[in-house]
Amino acid sequence: MNTFQHRFNTPEGYLHHRPPYLLVDEIVSITEHEVCTRKKLRGDEFFITGHFPGAPILPGAIMQEMSTQSAGILIAGEFNPMEDYDTSDPDHNPYALGVLVKVLRARFRGFARPGQLVEARVVLNEQVDQLFDFSATLRADERIIMQNQFQLTNIPSSSLTGR
Repeated sequence: MNTFQHRFNTPEGYLHHRPPYLLVDEIVSITEHEVCTRKKLRGDEFFITGHFPGAPILPGAIMQEMSTQSAGILIAGEFNPMEDYDTSDPDHNPYALGVLVKVLRARFRGFARPGQLVEARVVLNEQVDQLFDFSATLRADERIIMQNQFQLTNIPSSSLTGR
Protein backbone atom coordinates (compact mmCIF):
# COMPACT_ATOMS: atom_id res chain seq x y z
CA MET A 1 0.00 0.00 0.00
CA ASN A 2 1.40 3.40 -0.96
CA THR A 3 1.09 5.81 1.90
CA PHE A 4 0.70 9.55 1.74
CA GLN A 5 2.77 11.71 4.04
CA HIS A 6 0.84 12.13 7.28
CA ARG A 7 0.10 15.74 8.15
CA PHE A 8 -0.11 14.71 11.80
CA ASN A 9 1.49 11.87 13.73
CA THR A 10 -1.48 11.05 15.92
CA PRO A 11 -5.24 10.51 15.46
CA GLU A 12 -5.88 13.67 17.52
CA GLY A 13 -4.53 15.68 14.60
CA TYR A 14 -7.41 14.46 12.42
CA LEU A 15 -10.32 13.92 14.82
CA HIS A 16 -12.29 16.01 17.30
CA HIS A 17 -12.57 12.92 19.54
CA ARG A 18 -10.53 12.80 22.72
CA PRO A 19 -10.06 10.18 25.43
CA PRO A 20 -11.89 8.35 26.70
CA TYR A 21 -13.87 8.26 23.43
CA LEU A 22 -10.92 8.36 21.02
CA LEU A 23 -10.82 4.76 19.79
CA VAL A 24 -7.79 4.90 17.50
CA ASP A 25 -4.31 4.60 18.99
CA GLU A 26 -2.27 4.51 15.79
CA ILE A 27 -2.59 5.40 12.12
CA VAL A 28 -0.79 2.65 10.21
CA SER A 29 -1.35 4.04 6.70
CA ILE A 30 -3.46 6.41 4.64
CA THR A 31 -3.90 6.39 0.89
CA GLU A 32 -6.40 8.37 -1.15
CA HIS A 33 -9.05 5.66 -0.75
CA GLU A 34 -7.98 3.56 2.25
CA VAL A 35 -6.93 3.95 5.86
CA CYS A 36 -5.60 1.40 8.32
CA THR A 37 -5.65 2.08 12.08
CA ARG A 38 -5.04 0.12 15.29
CA LYS A 39 -6.12 0.05 18.90
CA LYS A 40 -4.64 -2.09 21.65
CA LEU A 41 -7.36 -3.12 24.09
CA ARG A 42 -6.04 -2.62 27.60
CA GLY A 43 -9.12 -3.86 29.45
CA ASP A 44 -9.64 -0.76 31.58
CA GLU A 45 -11.56 1.13 28.87
CA PHE A 46 -15.01 2.33 30.00
CA PHE A 47 -16.72 0.24 27.33
CA ILE A 48 -14.93 -2.98 28.34
CA THR A 49 -15.18 -2.89 32.15
CA GLY A 50 -18.94 -3.53 32.18
CA HIS A 51 -19.24 -5.57 28.97
CA PHE A 52 -19.28 -8.21 30.42
CA PRO A 53 -17.96 -8.69 33.99
CA GLY A 54 -15.99 -11.92 34.07
CA ALA A 55 -15.96 -12.20 30.26
CA PRO A 56 -14.93 -8.78 28.90
CA ILE A 57 -15.34 -8.26 25.15
CA LEU A 58 -15.34 -5.28 22.80
CA PRO A 59 -18.96 -4.16 22.19
CA GLY A 60 -20.27 -4.19 18.61
CA ALA A 61 -21.26 -0.52 18.84
CA ILE A 62 -17.65 0.35 19.67
CA MET A 63 -16.46 -1.70 16.67
CA GLN A 64 -18.73 0.48 14.49
CA GLU A 65 -17.34 3.62 16.12
CA MET A 66 -13.76 2.45 15.50
CA SER A 67 -14.69 2.08 11.83
CA THR A 68 -16.29 5.51 11.79
CA GLN A 69 -13.36 7.25 13.48
CA SER A 70 -10.92 5.58 11.10
CA ALA A 71 -12.98 6.76 8.10
CA GLY A 72 -13.06 10.24 9.66
CA ILE A 73 -9.26 10.25 9.62
CA LEU A 74 -9.31 9.49 5.89
CA ILE A 75 -11.84 12.27 5.23
CA ALA A 76 -9.84 14.82 7.25
CA GLY A 77 -6.57 13.74 5.67
CA GLU A 78 -7.60 13.46 2.03
CA PHE A 79 -10.98 15.17 1.49
CA ASN A 80 -10.87 18.11 3.86
CA PRO A 81 -12.94 21.04 2.52
CA MET A 82 -11.04 23.46 4.80
CA GLU A 83 -7.62 25.04 4.29
CA ASP A 84 -6.38 23.70 7.60
CA TYR A 85 -7.80 21.47 10.28
CA ASP A 86 -7.20 22.81 13.77
CA THR A 87 -9.05 20.55 16.22
CA SER A 88 -8.20 22.69 19.25
CA ASP A 89 -10.87 25.33 18.46
CA PRO A 90 -14.31 24.06 17.34
CA ASP A 91 -15.28 27.59 16.23
CA HIS A 92 -12.31 27.59 13.83
CA ASN A 93 -13.75 24.67 11.84
CA PRO A 94 -16.68 25.47 9.54
CA TYR A 95 -17.25 21.70 9.04
CA ALA A 96 -17.71 18.75 11.34
CA LEU A 97 -15.88 16.10 9.36
CA GLY A 98 -17.13 12.54 9.04
CA VAL A 99 -20.47 12.51 10.85
CA LEU A 100 -22.19 9.09 10.71
CA VAL A 101 -25.46 9.26 8.77
CA LYS A 102 -26.18 5.65 7.84
CA VAL A 103 -25.10 2.09 8.62
CA LEU A 104 -25.99 0.01 5.57
CA ARG A 105 -24.89 -3.34 6.98
CA ALA A 106 -22.84 -4.75 9.81
CA ARG A 107 -21.80 -8.34 10.31
CA PHE A 108 -20.17 -9.41 13.56
CA ARG A 109 -17.98 -12.48 13.20
CA GLY A 110 -16.08 -12.70 16.46
CA PHE A 111 -14.86 -11.01 19.59
CA ALA A 112 -11.94 -8.90 20.73
CA ARG A 113 -10.74 -9.16 24.30
CA PRO A 114 -8.36 -7.21 26.53
CA GLY A 115 -4.77 -7.61 25.42
CA GLN A 116 -5.65 -7.99 21.75
CA LEU A 117 -4.68 -5.62 18.97
CA VAL A 118 -7.66 -4.51 16.86
CA GLU A 119 -6.93 -3.34 13.32
CA ALA A 120 -9.46 -1.44 11.20
CA ARG A 121 -9.01 -1.33 7.42
CA VAL A 122 -11.48 1.12 5.89
CA VAL A 123 -11.99 1.58 2.14
CA LEU A 124 -13.73 4.52 0.47
CA ASN A 125 -16.19 3.03 -2.04
CA GLU A 126 -17.70 6.26 -3.35
CA GLN A 127 -17.84 9.98 -2.72
CA VAL A 128 -20.71 12.21 -3.87
CA ASP A 129 -20.10 15.83 -2.85
CA GLN A 130 -19.75 15.69 0.97
CA LEU A 131 -21.25 12.16 1.35
CA PHE A 132 -18.79 9.27 1.68
CA ASP A 133 -19.60 5.55 1.42
CA PHE A 134 -17.18 3.19 3.21
CA SER A 135 -16.60 -0.52 3.79
CA ALA A 136 -14.56 -1.70 6.76
CA THR A 137 -13.04 -4.89 8.10
CA LEU A 138 -11.94 -5.13 11.72
CA ARG A 139 -9.54 -7.83 12.83
CA ALA A 140 -8.39 -8.91 16.28
CA ASP A 141 -4.98 -10.56 16.08
CA GLU A 142 -5.52 -11.13 12.32
CA ARG A 143 -8.98 -12.78 12.74
CA ILE A 144 -11.97 -10.96 11.19
CA ILE A 145 -14.38 -9.82 13.91
CA MET A 146 -16.55 -7.37 11.94
CA GLN A 147 -17.34 -6.26 8.41
CA ASN A 148 -19.57 -3.27 7.74
CA GLN A 149 -20.64 -0.64 5.24
CA PHE A 150 -21.62 2.87 6.33
CA GLN A 151 -21.87 6.48 5.20
CA LEU A 152 -20.38 9.64 6.66
CA THR A 153 -20.92 13.24 5.67
CA ASN A 154 -19.33 16.61 6.32
CA ILE A 155 -21.85 19.00 7.88
CA PRO A 156 -21.58 22.55 9.18
CA SER A 157 -20.11 22.55 12.70
CA SER A 158 -22.98 24.79 13.77
CA SER A 159 -25.32 21.80 13.29
CA LEU A 160 -23.54 20.06 16.17
CA THR A 161 -23.04 23.02 18.47
CA GLY A 162 -26.53 24.45 17.99
CA ARG A 163 -25.11 27.86 17.11
